[in-house]
Amino acid sequence: MVHMHIGKEEGFEILVSILAISLALTFATAGLSIEPSRFIFLMATYIITIGSGFLLHEMAHKYYGLKYGAKARFRAWPLGLALALGLAIVPQIFGFRLPLFIAPGAVYLYSMRHISRRENGIISLAGPAMNWLLAGIFFAGYLLFYDNVIIATVTMHGAWINMGLAMFNLLPIFPLDGSKVLAWDWRIWLASFAFSFLGFSAISL
Repeated sequence: MVHMHIGKEEGFEILVSILAISLALTFATAGLSIEPSRFIFLMATYIITIGSGFLLHEMAHKYYGLKYGAKARFRAWPLGLALALGLAIVPQIFGFRLPLFIAPGAVYLYSMRHISRRENGIISLAGPAMNWLLAGIFFAGYLLFYDNVIIATVTMHGAWINMGLAMFNLLPIFPLDGSKVLAWDWRIWLASFAFSFLGFSAISL
């Protein structure tokens, strides 16, 4: 039985990461002179969609890390959070925009025994798999409430962003999840990446 526990410090770092990501995306989307009502709507949308995707992605890594006997803890990357906010805000002050770089942190594993390639691959795949599940839930919400503009907008965005998160994290570039899944089994990596790519492309149409 896996016992999941999030300490106060870890929970605080997760909360700060979600808020920083959502704030950076809100300013990047709507600019610095955003109206309060639109600011609240966009912040809520990003917290619900990318916030849930980020949180549950990392918790899936943590769950399987604990399952395989390792200690697992999320650690925020303050420099990455500051960079995301800086890229969203500072260029706009001078009248231009730059692409965002979002790297809020990751779950780190501490194990007294060797974690095999297979185990590490499964731990790594758990995050994107959680994003697939969330994308399916958001898309189901869209199908159920497509006639409600606000709910349809949020749920479709949630489906799109979660498939995008899965696809990005499965890129075979270290230290992304895809590099570890590929090191475990190239066929599983290829199927997982193709599924993410096709799902993201279909939702983007």
